[in-house]
Amino acid sequence: MAHANADAYANSPSMLDDEERAIREVVREFAVEELRPGAREADETEEFPEEAWDKLADLDLTGLTVPEPYGGFDADRSTYAIVNEELAYGQLAVATALSVHCLATSCIANFGSEAVKDEWLPEMVDGRPVGAFCLSEPGAGSNPAEMTTTADKDGDGYVLNGEKQWITNGERAGVYIVFAKTDADDEGSITQFLVPADFDGVEVGKREEKLGLRASDTVGMQFSDVRVPERYRLTEEGKGLSAAFETLTGGRIAIAAQAVGLAQAAFDEAREYAHEREQFDSPIAEIEAVRNTFAEMATKVQASRLLVREAARQSDAGEDPRLAASMAKYFASESAVDVTNEAVQIHGGYGYMSEFDVERFYRDSKITTIYEGTTEIQKTIIARELL
Repeated sequence: MAHANADAYANSPSMLDDEERAIREVVREFAVEELRPGAREADETEEFPEEAWDKLADLDLTGLTVPEPYGGFDADRSTYAIVNEELAYGQLAVATALSVHCLATSCIANFGSEAVKDEWLPEMVDGRPVGAFCLSEPGAGSNPAEMTTTADKDGDGYVLNGEKQWITNGERAGVYIVFAKTDADDEGSITQFLVPADFDGVEVGKREEKLGLRASDTVGMQFSDVRVPERYRLTEEGKGLSAAFETLTGGRIAIAAQAVGLAQAAFDEAREYAHEREQFDSPIAEIEAVRNTFAEMATKVQASRLLVREAARQSDAGEDPRLAASMAKYFASESAVDVTNEAVQIHGGYGYMSEFDVERFYRDSKITTIYEGTTEIQKTIIARELL
């Protein structure tokens, strides 16, 4: 298999500086040697590879977005995108788990008090506790303003009640970032809270059975009369939704990067197969229709990568990256579906078999068009920003 084959452009001097290239090589090696070999079994058993997570921590990647004073890597957005792309090249479930963990650490780093940062970030840098991000609800997915979770002021804290859905890392998490209304009738009262997993009233719901991304735990969460102290309110009352959108813009760059890594992995597998598989006395890589398909696949992968890196560049430069992030998320995720579909097609009947990685890539790719803002939501954002 073509796990070690890097794409033709990603290492070029015009794309990466020396530090970025070094990081990319370390993470690619980890993805190829530690993640890909166990990916099929993890998918089949639907068990997250905890040993791989601990090795991520050894590489300091579980502190990727945490500031240095708290022991973190303090990566810029460009480095963050590179790491997500390469981890997804190995196993999307691990890349997704890390990106959600980073959403949680970013919320604490950006909105928490110094005391809360000191309390939580150093341990989260070491990978435990794992972080989770609780925004979506059964009746409030694309429009979080419709959430019904409430946080009622009570003495020196709040009492939290509500249900969240599709929570990545939900079973594994030791800390949840939870969004709730401090006034049930006011959409403008959404506030962000830190909720430790061991607080009374925090309950993990059933694990979802999914088309792809099966090694990633996705659950519902129930918060029943959870008493949250004042110090764990991360934003001012009513400032939670804007904080969520700020955090999700960076998250969308990460998901777009993951889509690129997944598409690149599918392309590499298909390319190697096309050189090995013979039909009509020659490798199928010599068939003109197949060659045209590869040209289209490669162009989509590279265009996606460039969109991701432009969004990351804008973020690092202090520019407003919302439009670029949504463009990257939209195009890269849809391209990942297209590229993985073609990779299956190039494999023919074998591509439909679970023993070939392209079958898993195809199933996994679809989620990149859905989580952290569907394709339709990204188009809405793009049109709004342009018009």
